[in-house]
Amino acid sequence: MESPRHGLLGADPGVLSPEQVEKLRDFKIQTRIANEKYLRNHKEVELLISGFFREMFLKRPDNIQEFAADYFTDPRLPNKIRMQLIKEKKAT
Repeated sequence: MESPRHGLLGADPGVLSPEQVEKLRDFKIQTRIANEKYLRNHKEVELLISGFFREMFLKRPDNIQEFAADYFTDPRLPNKIRMQLIKEKKAT
């Protein structure tokens, strides 16, 4: 008995139809737009991420997961972000 090519016995149920591909593409575009709008309206997210990466690259920790846990659970972090937001608002 000959084995089927690539293990498929016919139409692949995982393949999307052209209509589904188009809907998925539109969904991805709309999601990307929504995410971009959210990030533009929430400067604190940018400050959190950029601050984390800055500290990580400066300190070069051996255990990044532990470093991230410590960084994001630092009780001083909300105040640091708040102060940065105020500083940036005054600069504009």
